[in-house]
Amino acid sequence: MYERILQNLSRFISLSPEETQLFTSSIKVKQLRRRQYLLQPGDVMRYECFVTEGCLRQYYVDDKGVEHTLMFAFEDWWSGDMYSFLSGQPSKYNLEALEDSTLLLIERQRLEELYDEIPQLNRFYRILLQNAYIAMSERINQTLTMTAEARYHAFLNRYPHFEQRLSLKHIASYLGITPESLSRIRSYKK
Repeated sequence: MYERILQNLSRFISLSPEETQLFTSSIKVKQLRRRQYLLQPGDVMRYECFVTEGCLRQYYVDDKGVEHTLMFAFEDWWSGDMYSFLSGQPSKYNLEALEDSTLLLIERQRLEELYDEIPQLNRFYRILLQNAYIAMSERINQTLTMTAEARYHAFLNRYPHFEQRLSLKHIASYLGITPESLSRIRSYKK
């Protein structure tokens, strides 16, 4: 059950058997059915979340009822509303399962304790946050500087397997365009 998350950690840190046991004993397993929410606006994100199976989508709904997708999280990805998690403030986002999903959760307070008990976790989560910041900066840059067609092709190049698992509506929402615009872009490709 913990193999995937331990492999994820091992990319950046090494844990002793005792540290591994301490870490895995702090994890809660959560099953979500398709279309079930882990987080909704007004909730506080109390867990660091790792996806072992399935797919999550983080999005918000604007005043006109239009959904704006911020991110997807597939197997071997960390997910959640980092602002709400770190600040303790209510979230503005939905975190919805697009597929039946299995998640591994670590409560914020327990994670803070683990930082003291397993100092290497500080390094791991610092790297995780750095990588998240880099990805967010790249996404903002693409949104500001690239055409919709260029964003779509960049999306396909970076995440070639996503297109098979996501609806066109969700991909369009992620790219900041309408499904109709995405259909036109895709028809040019053929």
